[in-house]
Amino acid sequence: MMKMTETVKQLLIINVIFYIGSNYVGDVAYTMFSMYYPESNSFQLWQPITSMFMHAPIPNFSHILFNMFALYSFGSALEHYWGAKKFVFFYVSCGLGAALLHTGVNYFQIHSLLNEVSTLKLSNTEIHTLLNADYRSLFDDNGKMVAGSINTILEKANCTQEQFNSIVQASQISQSTVLGASGAIYGLLTAFAFMFPDAQLGLMFIPIPIKAKYFVPGILAVDLFLGFKGSSLFGSGGTGIAHFAHVGGAITGFLMMWFWKKNSFDKHRWN
Repeated sequence: MMKMTETVKQLLIINVIFYIGSNYVGDVAYTMFSMYYPESNSFQLWQPITSMFMHAPIPNFSHILFNMFALYSFGSALEHYWGAKKFVFFYVSCGLGAALLHTGVNYFQIHSLLNEVSTLKLSNTEIHTLLNADYRSLFDDNGKMVAGSINTILEKANCTQEQFNSIVQASQISQSTVLGASGAIYGLLTAFAFMFPDAQLGLMFIPIPIKAKYFVPGILAVDLFLGFKGSSLFGSGGTGIAHFAHVGGAITGFLMMWFWKKNSFDKHRWN
């Protein structure tokens, strides 16, 4: 087992501090530092960075444990070859790439749903209001929508039940959050497979070792399948996992490795 490198150790410490602190503070920290869709009222410019250090709250320990184990296992090997600066640049870039693809998929889903209600002729301000509404608090005990700005907008537009359902679905996507180091970790996995394709990976949930060059494409194929299956437009049965963020981190990692190999590396070295 490779010795933990210094930057990996620091990243582990930062993640643990964020985890303990966010669970101590509670919802305020998760609202501030998880990443929201840019059109959400809760979105902040720092969230694409801070969300990389946030993980699912207690009692879900598996999220942070698996990510930190992968960071230690694959990150230490990569930092050993690259050095600290290149490793940090790669890690953060993959995390941002994950956030970008996740946001792009959300944009496509939200605006596809809004296209279904285009006949309502809603203004941009009205759409923003509808996307940021709390629909759980808009109905009384009899299931009737209470008076207010949302009710006024929908009544004026003569919104049907099907159109209302599309608006609520778009709002749920807009107000959802993404958090965790998984996007950056998938970038590390891709880089590891790129550099050490024949390395045998022994994984807890697979009884036999698998070469990195087979494992990484396989797990990405699973993420793509589950991502499309859980999409509001392509299927049903979401897992609560940001599968497209995983894919975004892996794609970013692959493109960076391909570019570096083409422009910076020769057959003798990887630095």
